[in-house]
Amino acid sequence: MKPLVVIDVVGLTPGLLRHMPNLSALPGRAELGTVLPAVTCSAQATFLTGLTPAQHGIVGNGWYFRDLGEVHLWRQHNRLVQGEKLWETARRFEPSYKAANVCWWYAMGASTDITVTPRPIYHADGRKSPDCYVRPPELHDRLTGALGEFPLFQYWGPTAALKSSEWIVRASLKVFREERPDLLLVYVPHLDYDLQRFGPSSPQARKAASDVDKTLKPLLELDATIVVLSEYGITEARRPVDVNRALRRAGLLEVHTQAGMEYLDPWTSRAFAVADHQIAHVYVRDPADVPRARAVLSELPGIDQVYDRAEQGAVGLDHERSGELVAVAEPDAWFTYYYWLDDARAPDFARGVDIHRKPGYDPAELFFDPADRFAKAKAGLNLVRKKVGLRYAMNVVPLDPSCVRGSHGRLPDRAEDGPVLLSSAPVDRDRVEAVEVRDLLLELQGMPVKESQR
Repeated sequence: MKPLVVIDVVGLTPGLLRHMPNLSALPGRAELGTVLPAVTCSAQATFLTGLTPAQHGIVGNGWYFRDLGEVHLWRQHNRLVQGEKLWETARRFEPSYKAANVCWWYAMGASTDITVTPRPIYHADGRKSPDCYVRPPELHDRLTGALGEFPLFQYWGPTAALKSSEWIVRASLKVFREERPDLLLVYVPHLDYDLQRFGPSSPQARKAASDVDKTLKPLLELDATIVVLSEYGITEARRPVDVNRALRRAGLLEVHTQAGMEYLDPWTSRAFAVADHQIAHVYVRDPADVPRARAVLSELPGIDQVYDRAEQGAVGLDHERSGELVAVAEPDAWFTYYYWLDDARAPDFARGVDIHRKPGYDPAELFFDPADRFAKAKAGLNLVRKKVGLRYAMNVVPLDPSCVRGSHGRLPDRAEDGPVLLSSAPVDRDRVEAVEVRDLLLELQGMPVKESQR
């Protein structure tokens, strides 16, 4: 069996390929359908299971866990993904099938043979140090010994940069050469950064595309079948929509206060939103409040569609984890998670990179606060404090979201703004739906795929 290398280049679109000669040289190409929401966790789960979000349950990068009464984004356990994964299906045909995952999501607890995924060290004194979770355990020191520690602070945040994608590619090459997997999944995030910071038509976006193309060249030259795909395309978006503030002003969202800071209170709120790029799951505690919440959303500028539970069935999102309502932003808009009405009352985590405490996605984490001319100096000082073992708070993120220039999440309006699939092997169709990717990958390795699975 020829090995299969599947490279997820986040944000890759047909338009960016003109700046990427190495990727453009792959002979197979097809338009790639995505899912609603067009975000990382939902799209990856569909690629690997062949199921819609309504079936596999990954309704976004996070959601309101009703049994816990808490919002959680970026959970990592693979058990959250309902359905059989690609490599598990392959093992039914070839029991010795060996699978490796380098930084695709939901890696923790997965049944892959080899796993590499970002996992900071959370020290007892509150400090956070860069590292990664690696299985088998002995591979950890081989990787970090050869490549250095995982560059966590270049993986996300104001200093997110090419360095993290370069580390991932080098780790993937090492895994391929030393472990010889039949399937190697590789996640390359770099395009995500400057396309959100500066927009997909910016000079910075073109440079990011060129840099990623050069970085990927060694992977493309492996003796394997290569498939490159993307989860979504990033489009110009400059209008932040404060959906939670609208719900609060309508008397539907509640907060509680500690140390002068306001925190979302999902337990008592009649309605609140989990904002996720251009999608917002709106959770409504009492069905009697659904019409009122929908009316608030429908009157809010920047919202294109609002789906109730029945309407979510038509877009493949009617899962119990979804909100009673799902809002979709207009093409040039996106949703903030902000729920406070006065920045002086914002929680301290709002000004930092804190993806696990914020009850929604925050693209402002990609920026140093432009209103604070000492933001970078503060960040440098905090790194010094960290190195000498002192606690610190990286409070450099702006509360003004107007700096964001690109977003994603809604279904693309044009094919050139959507994802694309490339292959070193011929692709026998012009368009591949996201739910068809799993079977296409099995076919590329000669696995039998029943017609009923298509």
